[in-house]
Amino acid sequence: MSANPSYGLEQARTQLPAIAANAFAGVASVITRHGKPYAAVVPIRDLHQLRTAAGNPSGILALRGTGQGLWGPSVSQAVADLRDEWGDA
Repeated sequence: MSANPSYGLEQARTQLPAIAANAFAGVASVITRHGKPYAAVVPIRDLHQLRTAAGNPSGILALRGTGQGLWGPSVSQAVADLRDEWGDA
């Protein structure tokens, strides 16, 4: 058996008990759809390690950094420009 066995989506559906047993034994499996990776079944300890390593932010902190560059090179200038826009009314 390879390090990370791969299953097509339909094959994975029929082989789910074996895939789950492999995960319990420490072997991750990749599920593909149309030949492209679609999902993975991983051992629970690996999931816990990934969550711990990522810090697993939740709530608003999960969005941190997602708008990087949205305001241009200078956030303070963009805000000043918006304030000036409202002042002209």
